[in-house]
Amino acid sequence: MDYRKLRTPETTITRNVEQMSSEVGNVYEMVAIIAKRANQINNEIKLEIEKKLQDFSSFGDSIEEVFENREQIEISKYYEKIPKSALLATQEFLAHKIYYRNPLKETIIEE
Repeated sequence: MDYRKLRTPETTITRNVEQMSSEVGNVYEMVAIIAKRANQINNEIKLEIEKKLQDFSSFGDSIEEVFENREQIEISKYYEKIPKSALLATQEFLAHKIYYRNPLKETIIEE
C-alpha cells in the first residue's frame, strides 16, 4: 500500500475524542481499535521495508567493508517521511475504512 498517497497529516492534530468515539460508544474501545490497526500498519510497513532492503544485504560484509548505497539511502528516506502508523490508523478510523467487531457484544442465538 502506498501510504504517501493517503491524505494523512504528518503531525498530530487535536481531535474531539467524544465525537470520534460516538460511533463505537466507548473511548477506550475506540483507542483499542485504532491501536490494533496501527500495529497492523506498522507490521506491513516493516515487512515492506525489509523486503526492499534485503536486496542490498550481503552476508560477507564486515564492519570495515560497509559502504553507503545511494538507493538504500533513498528507500530509507522515503519510509522516514511516511506519517506514523497511529496517524494513519486514526485517519482510516475517521474515514470509516476499518472493519471491527467485538465478539463479547455479539449475542449468541440459541435454537
